[in-house]
Amino acid sequence: MSANDHTMAHEEAHTGPIKTPQQLLAAVFFSFVVPVFAIIGLVYYVASADKPMAGADTAENAVTQRIQKVGMVEIRDANRPLKSGEEVYKAQCVACHGTGAAGAPKFSDVAAWAPRIATGYDTLLNSALKGKGAMAPQGGGDFQDVEIGRAVVYLAASAGGKFAEPAVPAATNAGTTATVAAAPAAPVVVAAAAPVVATPAPAPANIAAAADSGAGEALYKQACFACHGAGVAGAPKLGDKPAWAPRIQTGLDALTTSVIKGKGAMPPKGGSAASDADIRSAVVYMVNTSK
Repeated sequence: MSANDHTMAHEEAHTGPIKTPQQLLAAVFFSFVVPVFAIIGLVYYVASADKPMAGADTAENAVTQRIQKVGMVEIRDANRPLKSGEEVYKAQCVACHGTGAAGAPKFSDVAAWAPRIATGYDTLLNSALKGKGAMAPQGGGDFQDVEIGRAVVYLAASAGGKFAEPAVPAATNAGTTATVAAAPAAPVVVAAAAPVVATPAPAPANIAAAADSGAGEALYKQACFACHGAGVAGAPKLGDKPAWAPRIQTGLDALTTSVIKGKGAMPPKGGSAASDADIRSAVVYMVNTSK
């Protein structure tokens, strides 16, 4: 073997498999691309392994709908202490009158309240109880009429009004006293009435059905209509399917939580003092109406 052949054999032994720039580029390319695709495939496999089987989610939702409560009965204390005007305002009125939403005169805005105060207390109270414009009727809700009257006085006073606070009606107390006094004098009537009380056994079911079918709509008209009726401050209008579609997809629980805690311009519970159960009923009513 010549010296030249020996030198060439020695060089080939130390050069390795990569001999050209093209081979070097191909080696670098595959050393990066292949691991990336391998990682992507592994992630896809792990993610798909956690998905439920086809139809499982639908079946679970169907079972949940079948076993959910038909309705509920809420007992409120009619003898609770009456709320002050400020308490009613903060619980019920601040949602609109605190920000001027839907054209509501803002709290302490003298210019906006002056023409309204000039109409008198009775006119303002009547508008509050029966509703006016975007404001839903406040009568028959969580607060008694006298409490709504106190809120009217409080709102008017913030802008210079001088209305006297309404007195608590004495008719209810007098009627209660008369009933209590007459009870000992007619024990036989009480005994005779016992079978009548036991007769309407199906009454609780009817009450539950009424609460399930009307509680949500009533709360919407009382507290939610002011914004959702006109789409104020970005609130999705009732019946606007495109606006409600992405919200409905989040689920009833998520929507109810958003209302209870407040979201965006919407204060907690829409500024009302409703129970969580009534809030959920109102959400159900708005979702069903906007599907």
